[in-house]
Amino acid sequence: MALRRTAYRYYEHRLANALPAENLPRHIGVILDGHRRFAREETDGEYRASYEIGMAKLEELLEWCSELGIKAVTAWVLSTENLRRPANELDPYFDVLTELFQRLPKLAERLNFSLSVSGSLDLLPPRLLLAAKRAVDQVGQTSASSMDVNIALCYGGRQEVVDACRSLVADLLAEGVEPADLAEKIDAGGLARNLYAADLPDIDLVIRTSGEARLSGFLLWQSAFAEFAFVDPYWPAFRKVDLLRALRDFTRRERRFGA
Repeated sequence: MALRRTAYRYYEHRLANALPAENLPRHIGVILDGHRRFAREETDGEYRASYEIGMAKLEELLEWCSELGIKAVTAWVLSTENLRRPANELDPYFDVLTELFQRLPKLAERLNFSLSVSGSLDLLPPRLLLAAKRAVDQVGQTSASSMDVNIALCYGGRQEVVDACRSLVADLLAEGVEPADLAEKIDAGGLARNLYAADLPDIDLVIRTSGEARLSGFLLWQSAFAEFAFVDPYWPAFRKVDLLRALRDFTRRERRFGA
């Protein structure tokens, strides 16, 4: 076991040193998939144990990205569709997410990142909503941060586009635009300015764990020209070497941006 750990560290070191810094993605989106399957296979069906491992892994991911100089990370920890799951799966996850947000301010101070939360937050249980808002308030937004961290919480990609459209229309009406003229005033730039985390750059690389090869609605607008990495490990088993391999592959791609 010790020999294997040493070999992995050496391999990680080689991978990291070979990454061309100028070609790394500015903004990585991560879909944290596979908690329940990991629980069934590795923790005797104990969902809370799987969730705890997964959220500790998210904190590790932020450390790895900070070390590598990644400028922005969006982590999808809960979708609106997840709310349909039974209480015995959701309640422990809400507790673990609440604890995560309680820890994030200290991690943000150590790694010097800003924090935002995106999604239909009004659907969250009060304890989780309060913890998320407190964390954002404590960390704050500052131009001096070396990394921007966005937590997609109770997030749905289609709903984000709907909300952006509604917000844009409301803004235009407030500016005095006549209802008959609204259609011609709605454009891509206006919608982009009304997305949940409008200050963040578009996604360059999306990583999804657990072997699933689909977006499931993740950042539909922002990932229009993103590259994708679908990796096999369940999220709680995700390793630094998995991140480095995804980054290595990304730096080797010729990005065409739809051309």
